[in-house]
Amino acid sequence: MATKKFLEIKEMADADLANELAETQAQYQKQQFDHAIKGLDNPILLREIRRDIARFKTELRRREVEQMSAEDIAKRDRIRRRRRK
Repeated sequence: MATKKFLEIKEMADADLANELAETQAQYQKQQFDHAIKGLDNPILLREIRRDIARFKTELRRREVEQMSAEDIAKRDRIRRRRRK
């Protein structure tokens, strides 16, 4: 079952998704700095933000792979096979 957050991300446009990723990364850096200096009331928030960043990056990469040509996908597969050896 897809989570609510995943469904929201899937409906976003590419530009909105990239913008949201940049904002979330900036927020994460600020929270991380605040936590190092004075501590956070809820340090679990850092983990949630990190996971949101991963969700955004995953969706952007998924869309990038969908738009690849067959030749690019074949090249990608050769690289991945070579790395496994």
